[in-house]
Amino acid sequence: MRPTRPMRPATREDFAGLPVDVSPRLLGAHLTTEVAGQTVTVRLTEVEAYHGAGTGDVPDPGSHARMGRTTRNATMWGEPGHLYVYLSHGIHSCVNVVCGPDGVAGGILLRAGEIIAGTDAATRRRRERGVVRAERDLARGPGRLGDAVGLRHPVHDGIDAITGVALAGASAQIFLLVEPIADFARGPRVGVAGVAGTDAFPWRFWIDGDPSVSVFRWGRGAGPSVRDEASVVLD
Repeated sequence: MRPTRPMRPATREDFAGLPVDVSPRLLGAHLTTEVAGQTVTVRLTEVEAYHGAGTGDVPDPGSHARMGRTTRNATMWGEPGHLYVYLSHGIHSCVNVVCGPDGVAGGILLRAGEIIAGTDAATRRRRERGVVRAERDLARGPGRLGDAVGLRHPVHDGIDAITGVALAGASAQIFLLVEPIADFARGPRVGVAGVAGTDAFPWRFWIDGDPSVSVFRWGRGAGPSVRDEASVVLD
């Protein structure tokens, strides 16, 4: 059984920095949701940073906010600590933590985690969306994680994970480790096309060896030697 480590509720200030700097702080953190009276907690084991237009020193061609503010990505430009929930492939609701000052776009995609409470609810939700092969797969990948915790696009986009105030019948709150994980892995983001998905952007962070971490794959036109071509995100 994994030893219990001290945790505390996340604050707005915890997410005030750039996503690429804040991302490792989320490893080992807990996201707890209550949806339709059912509570699920996921221990986060893998995340990815995404910046927006004008965010940081390096333009991020893989971000939804790379071209500026739109109706779809508006939450990314808002107050840190809210959750940007977007639809991927017209099916999967993916969950991101908004980072950076209000008016500066940034988000951290919650790529994978381990369900540590509410396994029955998470399993039922996943079975409604697909086959559950093993418990470690319940939140292994951003679409599965979104399904397991019960947050859906568009009704839960913008939910506040700091205050825990309910939105559309759901609430969410993030708890951080008092002592952050110091030994973590980093590398290219998963399935992102072109240069944005190469080792030029080592903006994916994960707990090495954890069985809930998703399988890595290169995006279209990406690879260790691709650095200078234009890119678009596959989503």
